[in-house]
Amino acid sequence: MPPASKAEEGQHSSVVHSQLVKLLSALFYGTCSFFIVLVNKTVLTTYSLPMFTVLRKFTIPLTLFLEVIILRKQYSLNIIVSVFAIILGAFIAAGSDLSFNLEGYVFVFLNDIFTAANGVYTKQKMDPKELGKYGVLFYNACFMIIPTFIIGIFTGDLQQATEFSQWRNILFIIQFLLSCLLGFLLMYSTVLCSYYNSALTTTVVGAVKNISIAYIGMLFGGDYIFSMLNFIGLNICMGGGVMYTFLTLQGPEHPKQQVDEENISSEAKLGSAID
Repeated sequence: MPPASKAEEGQHSSVVHSQLVKLLSALFYGTCSFFIVLVNKTVLTTYSLPMFTVLRKFTIPLTLFLEVIILRKQYSLNIIVSVFAIILGAFIAAGSDLSFNLEGYVFVFLNDIFTAANGVYTKQKMDPKELGKYGVLFYNACFMIIPTFIIGIFTGDLQQATEFSQWRNILFIIQFLLSCLLGFLLMYSTVLCSYYNSALTTTVVGAVKNISIAYIGMLFGGDYIFSMLNFIGLNICMGGGVMYTFLTLQGPEHPKQQVDEENISSEAKLGSAID
């Protein structure tokens, strides 16, 4: 009995540590993502925000679908319901959008598709047998340098950046450098969150963060067009996000299975020793 008790205590400690790491990595990603959106908004608009963050919610079902197809993951009905509650809220909120722009919506939906694919394949390649989490960060940065540079030349963005009039503005430079630092932290925290959780959890954390941005836009941004339907939709989104978070952190199922397997194996060993 005493050895079994110690084993159970050790297993419980391991489960608590695992849950804590998952929670902290998700909070780290959400915080970094939250602040980089605020900083980028200041940089890009000071020298249009809430509806963009709402439409980004469609990344969630795409990520869920790709995880089931590519990673062979299975989710409970409650998790699926919470995900589609977020989507329902996004539909309701977008239905009353008074600043509708078809071209903008198309680009956002394309962004959703690429984001979902990136998250799922990043999770797949973070397997220690593949690249690992640091390998994913390194090769992602390396492979993007040359294409980004070439695209910047052909689109004229590189020339516009070098001729930008605010490079002598100290405040802008500070904000720009802060945005770069937060960009690095965002990439690191995204990989960390996906590594310890799942691509879907990372996407949902980002969605909850985006809803918070929408709330801030209502109060301080000055670019939010209020309507009751839109406000109700945002709250449904937040409710779905909170529900998903609760279900994800509620109680680990797999560690319980591991405990059972350990008990079974120890009993089998004891039985064989007696025989």
